[in-house]
Amino acid sequence: MTKLVVNQLAKTYGDPAKGGVEAIREISFDVREGEFVCIVGPSGGGKTTLLRCLCALHGRSGGRIELDGRDVTQPPPEIAAVFQDYSRSLMPWYSVRRNIELPLKNTIADKKERSERVEWSLREVGLGGLGDRYPWQLSGGMQQRVAIARAIAYRPEILIMDEPFASVDAQTRAGLEDLTLAVRDDVGAAVLLVTHDIDEAVYLADRVVVLSSRPATVMEIVDIDLPRPRDQIKTKGLPRFAEYRTHVLELIRATSQPEPVSEAQQAVAATLHGN
Repeated sequence: MTKLVVNQLAKTYGDPAKGGVEAIREISFDVREGEFVCIVGPSGGGKTTLLRCLCALHGRSGGRIELDGRDVTQPPPEIAAVFQDYSRSLMPWYSVRRNIELPLKNTIADKKERSERVEWSLREVGLGGLGDRYPWQLSGGMQQRVAIARAIAYRPEILIMDEPFASVDAQTRAGLEDLTLAVRDDVGAAVLLVTHDIDEAVYLADRVVVLSSRPATVMEIVDIDLPRPRDQIKTKGLPRFAEYRTHVLELIRATSQPEPVSEAQQAVAATLHGN
C-alpha cells in the first residue's frame, strides 16, 4: 500500500519576481509501506530542501504531500528524521539513554515504558549496555547509531535520512548501511534516504529517485531488482548491480554537465584575461 504521496511539489526561496531561488519544481513520487527509497542527484540540487518539505520543516510553494491520504501541513508524528550532522543533534551533557528518551517524553507518559523503549532501540542498533555513556565517549559511527536509535524509538512509520553516513569512514559506512536494512526489516518502517553515493543507493534501495540539477525535477525512478537480503560483497559483485550503478551515474552526469558558454561570455572572459 502507498504510504506517502508527493504530487507536483515545488519550493522557491524568496520572491520569484525579485530573483528568488527555485529549489525544486513539480516533483512527484510515492513511498510504499515498508519500502526503501533512495534519492540521488547532483550536489546543491535541492535534495535536503525536498526532505525538509516532506517533514513540514519548510513550507512548500506548490503541490501536495499526502501521508495516508491526508495533507501534510505540519510535522507528522508518523515521520522521524536522521540528519547528517549527528554530533550536533546529540546533547553532549546527556547520556546516550537520556538523548534517546528525550523526544519520547511527549508521547509516552509511563516512565517504565519509556525506559523499555530506549533499551529496545539501543539493542536494535547494537549499543545494548551503553546507555550510560555520553556521546563524546563514542566513535562517530556509534554516535550515528545513537541518532538512529532515537529515531526508531519513536516507532515511526517513515524514517527519513539525509546523508546519514557521509561523515564516517568507508568500513563504518558499510556497517551502518547493513544496520539500516536490518532496522527497516525489524521495525517495518518505510525508509526515505538521500545520498550522494550511487553504490549506496543501489545497494540499499527498492527504488532510486534520480533528481536533476536545480531546480530539481525527477529525471527517472529506477526499480532495483536485486535479491534480498543484500550483502556488501555478493550484492555489489553482481553484474546487475554494476548495470544499475552505471545507469544512475549516467543520469546524474547528464544533468551535471555545465551549460555551453555563449560567444558573448567567451568575449568577456577573453577581455578579463587580456587576450
